[in-house]
Amino acid sequence: MYPDRVVSGMRPTGALHLGHYHGALKNWIRVQAEHPCLFFVADWHALTTHYDDPGIVERSTWDMVVDWLAAGIDPSQATIFIQSKVPEHAELHLLLSMATPLGWLERVPSYKDQIDNLAHKDLATYGFLGYPLLQAADVLIYRASMVPVGEDQLPHVEMMREVARRFNHIYGKEKGFEEKAIAAVKKLGSKRAKLYLELRTAYHQEGEVDALEQARAMLDDAGSLSNIDRERLFGYLEGSRRIILAEPQALLTQSSRLPGLDGRKMSKSYGNAIALREERDSVVKKIRTMPTDPARVRRTDPGDPKRCPVWQLHEVYSDGATRDWVVKGCTSAGIGCIECKQPVIDGVLAEQEPMHERAQPYLDDPTLVRAIVADGCDKARRLAQETMRDVREAMGLAYT
Repeated sequence: MYPDRVVSGMRPTGALHLGHYHGALKNWIRVQAEHPCLFFVADWHALTTHYDDPGIVERSTWDMVVDWLAAGIDPSQATIFIQSKVPEHAELHLLLSMATPLGWLERVPSYKDQIDNLAHKDLATYGFLGYPLLQAADVLIYRASMVPVGEDQLPHVEMMREVARRFNHIYGKEKGFEEKAIAAVKKLGSKRAKLYLELRTAYHQEGEVDALEQARAMLDDAGSLSNIDRERLFGYLEGSRRIILAEPQALLTQSSRLPGLDGRKMSKSYGNAIALREERDSVVKKIRTMPTDPARVRRTDPGDPKRCPVWQLHEVYSDGATRDWVVKGCTSAGIGCIECKQPVIDGVLAEQEPMHERAQPYLDDPTLVRAIVADGCDKARRLAQETMRDVREAMGLAYT
């Protein structure tokens, strides 16, 4: 019904590290070459946990955009913008909150997990409880077809779909809808109109899902239809209502879990991270001083790579031959820990080198970053305004 579109965002709560690159940014870089993408700085989301320290949000916002550009996000392929610069996100969030059951928010798995993990913060706020609904608005306002997520985020996408479905059910009851839909069918031309009605009957009476998909594909190709007629025909195909908000699909992505310097998940709060654009000397020092297998007290003691945090980095940065060399050398005490760490150092530095190169023009001239974001905000807002016109009209708020 709506064009393919991918939407995703990140919270600006501190410097990005290599865990962010392997966990999300590599997927964004791949997807931007395959579909139209909108990537946004989720500064309002950052306030759900950092409302008492908003200074970090502004500082981190611009640094994060530079990190994205350094990693390989291409503003000629993807739209980069800041959430709070598109106020329609907040308006849709407000309107969706009028009809979203409270229980839907309370059952989101990550809500209780975050409450437990961030026990040192006062998160008994509506902003924190309602962040999954704001997240839904972030995606639904662009009528996105796909949201790149890992498996742990699937409940969030399912909630977005439920919110869109409920909204369409409540507000898609257009007066005279069936008459308008039948009039739109005639605009398909006699041959296509006949096929459309046959496929609709096959879906409604026989439950043939293939017929539904075939009819959808036919409507996608019907270039002569206006957007409003296309919406009506999609709605008439599936039921008797207009589809105002599209239900996004989860775009499951392979996310490589990059371990931190101590073997735990890489996290700034754990103090075990390597920043995306960290200085070369700092990277070398951090990796050289990483803890290793505690059994290797002396250089001559054999070790077990599976008990060593450095081995986890070899699994990301080293090829098969190097890993074989590590296993043989460690278990036989044929190599020392410093020798073992050098290929990891080389791998990390090689990964970061093009990032430093891509970042430098933006560090030399910050107005380039501002221009990219300003252009992205304009593009995103135009799309958001189109959706909000339809939402206001459906909710009876289009009066003047």
